[in-house]
Amino acid sequence: MKLHVMKRQERVGYTTWGCMWEKGRCGRDTAYSLTSGGRRVPVQSRVTAWWPDGSVKWTAHTADAALLEDEIEVTPEDGKAADVPGGEEDTAARLCVTERGAALEVSAGKLHAVIPGDGRHLFSEIRWDGRTALADGELELLLEEPAEIDGCPARLSRHYVSRIEETAVEENGPLQAVIRFTGCHADEKGNTRIPFVVRMQLGLESAELRFTHTFLYDGDEDRDFLKGIGLSCSVPMAGPVYDRHVKFMTDHGTFHESAVQLISWIPRAPERLYRDQREGRRVEPDAEESAALEEILSRIPMWDEYRLAQTDEHSFAIRKKLREDNCCLLDCLHGVRTEGGAAVGSRAGSVLFSIRDFWEKYPSGYTVSGLTQDTARAQLWFWSPEAPAMDFRHYANRGYNKSCYEGYDYKGATPYGIACTSECAIGFREELIPSDAALAAFAESVDEPLLYVGDPEYYHGLRAFGYWSLPAKDNEVERWLEEQLDRAVDFYEKEVEQRGWYGMFNYGDFMHTYDPFRHQWRYDVGGYAWDNTELVPTLWLWYAFMRTGRADIFRLAERLSRHASEVDVYHMGKYKGLGSRHNVRHWGCPCKEARIAMACHHRFYYFLTGDRRMEDIFAELKDNELTFLNKDPLGDFYDKKDMVFPSHARSGPDWSSLCANWMTWWEMTGDTAYRDKILVGSETIRNAPLRLVSGPDFEFDPQTVRLRYTGERTTGGTHLQICMGAPSVWAEMADLLEDEDWKQMMADYGRFYLLSPEEKEKETNGLLGKRQFSYPFMATGIAAYGAARLHSPELAEKTWCVLLGALAAETEHEGFAVHLVPDAGNRKDLEEIAWISTNFVSQWCLNAIIALDFIRDALPSDWQQAGELLKKAPEEWLRKA
Repeated sequence: MKLHVMKRQERVGYTTWGCMWEKGRCGRDTAYSLTSGGRRVPVQSRVTAWWPDGSVKWTAHTADAALLEDEIEVTPEDGKAADVPGGEEDTAARLCVTERGAALEVSAGKLHAVIPGDGRHLFSEIRWDGRTALADGELELLLEEPAEIDGCPARLSRHYVSRIEETAVEENGPLQAVIRFTGCHADEKGNTRIPFVVRMQLGLESAELRFTHTFLYDGDEDRDFLKGIGLSCSVPMAGPVYDRHVKFMTDHGTFHESAVQLISWIPRAPERLYRDQREGRRVEPDAEESAALEEILSRIPMWDEYRLAQTDEHSFAIRKKLREDNCCLLDCLHGVRTEGGAAVGSRAGSVLFSIRDFWEKYPSGYTVSGLTQDTARAQLWFWSPEAPAMDFRHYANRGYNKSCYEGYDYKGATPYGIACTSECAIGFREELIPSDAALAAFAESVDEPLLYVGDPEYYHGLRAFGYWSLPAKDNEVERWLEEQLDRAVDFYEKEVEQRGWYGMFNYGDFMHTYDPFRHQWRYDVGGYAWDNTELVPTLWLWYAFMRTGRADIFRLAERLSRHASEVDVYHMGKYKGLGSRHNVRHWGCPCKEARIAMACHHRFYYFLTGDRRMEDIFAELKDNELTFLNKDPLGDFYDKKDMVFPSHARSGPDWSSLCANWMTWWEMTGDTAYRDKILVGSETIRNAPLRLVSGPDFEFDPQTVRLRYTGERTTGGTHLQICMGAPSVWAEMADLLEDEDWKQMMADYGRFYLLSPEEKEKETNGLLGKRQFSYPFMATGIAAYGAARLHSPELAEKTWCVLLGALAAETEHEGFAVHLVPDAGNRKDLEEIAWISTNFVSQWCLNAIIALDFIRDALPSDWQQAGELLKKAPEEWLRKA
């Protein structure tokens, strides 16, 4: 497979990417070689998915980014998988993980790590090139609790450190090791809070460690307020205090100081020495200068601690203080945004830090203390204690279903079991302090990791993730469609900045519905605020990336997947495997459903990047049908005494979401028990009176995964059957199962959805009753599938009329055109689409992307006439639809 770098940037550290293979091409024993620039490069490989016949479908590959050029090629080789990766510069050097009782040692060339197994520390020592670079790595947690002191309200802060319950070697290859730590935080009394999962990546000869840090909230929302969480470690200091430096990236260059700035009135510090210090060189005084420095050091303040905190998207501050506890912090610098690169160094060498999406996922920060001592302490804060504590409580003590579209009138908000994942890296250098350019390159490599991807045409040819179209501009209608698809993505990309959709628990998500009168999204109106995964914006963005290869779309989709897979769903407790529908708070809606959490949202990210955290997510989902025993998605609409099975599952979105989970686990593991779960339910639907059109409400037994047909009733509308990603899941599922009957059922369903009510009643002999097939544009993807399979130009033209007519009706022919609103809501020159809703955009774009391929097959080769539709009034489109 040929791949190219998604975005050109400096190569720092190791990179991992995914490759997809044609069915039958690679087997269990296939080895993989990597070439770049005409030479072989060492590579470490693993299988991430299998075809049903047992051949390899997806692999993940890891290599040293410094050895790679803009284009690379991964080639399967027959025979046993190589134990040591090949390369022209093959050596005996390889990474090795050794168990020593409960402890582990990782030897990776110049990099050596000791993992003590003491239940507290991630590592006890990290050596780089023979010197100790870090020690005593651990996790820290600060929780605030409400209290009362002398009758006055107060907050108490409790400090917790990591209690590691399990350490596992998740990957042990010749080039990279991944160590997985699970546990919780404990205070000095042994009380525990906030479980964690941390992965530490180490690479052969790599001058850095990478961490993926996940915490799960298990607190009492009325008492446990998050004040700080992060990773800390010790950094050895050596040499005189004036050769001990800190450096932080700012919004204009860097902030760079020494623990002792060589600026003195009496006696004066030699200017030459101060210049060397400012430029990051060792201060080397002669005999006369040494005497002056000795006197200066006895009189000048020595700065022991520095703090950087990005407390919101518009403000960061750097402060410092002396070692004494009773002294204040001194303001150093205030700014708007910093990318978060930081470094501390001495004659023992320097250590670099970077937290990914530093300002975007505020409040982030660093504390470096003990600069004047033999050992400094560095704390990397994913939630900085400099910011107000996170309040997990709901905004109200009840629900507002009818007025605010919140699902039910009872309060259903609980944060118990949600999670959040952050990424960071620590690097090592020989210099006293790294240059500004080196620090910036390191921060960029963390913020936008190097990634190699294939061409859209390659993925399209293999039907990666099912059915979607490549961009085409062969006629007027195609050019117009592509323009709208680009406009939609560009609008949301700009909205993130314009609306400030940032912060640890918000970043990556979009809002649901716009209020044109306030010129603001409905952030305060229940179910119209945060979108979560409602109507699958995840699929829209991922398919938009697959067809274009645009790096900016990838980052939008990646951040949405990272957010939605963590914050919007439950990872423990009675709702484990379910997610919360859209709300003012991400976890605020009382509707907890499988569709919000389904694996279909995030498979793209896992297979394209090999991200290990997603393996945890999919493992949580593989059997989440059992959660239906705790939360029947239709429990408020049916009387239990009349039921045969203990729960319900609509064929879509409930059962289709379970299919996405089972299909993903089947692919990842080859375990056919998960394929068989799909077959059990599909047989019931196949035998229903109207096949896939039937239901869609079924009774469901989570223990046996059996469905039970109970008649023609739909709760919430028939459109829910297909607007939550079901057509994409079913189409890919049918291909994997080679189920021609299911494919025909999909085609028949797409045709049926666009029939008139009179035609539907006639075809079903009135069995449907009053069921409404609302929002037909949401069915245009599956209708186009039907047009192609049924070879029906008439259905193809009707599908186009519905799709194009829906956008025309909303926008009066403008499409996703942006308008400038001068001085709206105290915002200068606000850009808006006044009618916008993320539901409409996600579904319209997704269906357009899916339909385009099928329509080309179904319409006559000369379909320039379709462009004539663009010249007609919206009423004509709607009439034809």
